[in-house]
Amino acid sequence: MTDATTISPKEVGHGEVAGGSSIAPDAGMSPFEQRIIQLAKEFPKGIPGKILQNDMPTTVSADERAIVINKLLAQGILDIYKQGNELLYKLKGGKSSEPDQIKDADNEEKVVFDIIKEASNMGIWIRDIRLASNLTLSQLNKIVKSLETKKLIKAVKSVAASKKKVYMLYGLDPHRSLTGGAWYSDQDFESEFVTILNQQCFKYLSDKRQQAQANVDDVGPKAKMAIALTTLDDLWKYICNLGISKVELTPEDITSILNTLIFDGKVEKIRKGDLEYYLAAEPMLETTGLIQVPCGVCPVIKDCSERGLVNPGSCLYMNNWLSSEF
Repeated sequence: MTDATTISPKEVGHGEVAGGSSIAPDAGMSPFEQRIIQLAKEFPKGIPGKILQNDMPTTVSADERAIVINKLLAQGILDIYKQGNELLYKLKGGKSSEPDQIKDADNEEKVVFDIIKEASNMGIWIRDIRLASNLTLSQLNKIVKSLETKKLIKAVKSVAASKKKVYMLYGLDPHRSLTGGAWYSDQDFESEFVTILNQQCFKYLSDKRQQAQANVDDVGPKAKMAIALTTLDDLWKYICNLGISKVELTPEDITSILNTLIFDGKVEKIRKGDLEYYLAAEPMLETTGLIQVPCGVCPVIKDCSERGLVNPGSCLYMNNWLSSEF
């Protein structure tokens, strides 16, 4: 369904739609049937009803034409769609790969199933299914529940609109724009996980730059920078090998982390030809020890007091900071 909207078979007036495979005209078909199939090949986006009517001999009545069309629909040779106020008849392509449950379903279920199938892993809202199917809300709710019970479709919540559900085929994995990708778990943003990835990416780039500075003393600054450069693929493999993620991370996920580091001024992106490299940024001025006091970013500072369980004297962050060399 690309340029048209699937409609309920009730609008045809006769027969019923059934799953099946597209077949070529053969000797067992009437000349009328063969001509309709030929027209469907000439109009791959669908035969408009007016063209179908005008192409037929004047001796063929509207009832006879409807009987033959519905026969082709019932055999699974044609599909029927609605584009605006016009009906289109389209030749089905290839053998049907639909589950047995939908092959045995009634016409309305097949229409709803096809609409949801067309939405792929982006899913479709119930309102859009209703507009495309021309079914009443009560009919549609009953059909959707039936398809869910048969495990033909499933409802998925979107992180962008948690109160709205979209429907897709049962075996599909939702698109990352619906689930939020690696950064969301059960509709909740995993801020701690993102922070850990941010730290690990920066640590890798920073360590590589320090190693380049320490181990190569007899070359110029350009050569040192070239050694410190890191590709996205290298950083992605490093993060995956750490095993800190319970979900599979993609290079795009690491790119989004790197972008936050770039915006923070901690990392630079350098392009050489068609390749992109990442480099830990070297600060223009050395930061003072006071700026690095852990109290400013301490997650439990509100619970910290001189005599409390959390106190400066036993603070691990404070002890690490005091023992650091500046």
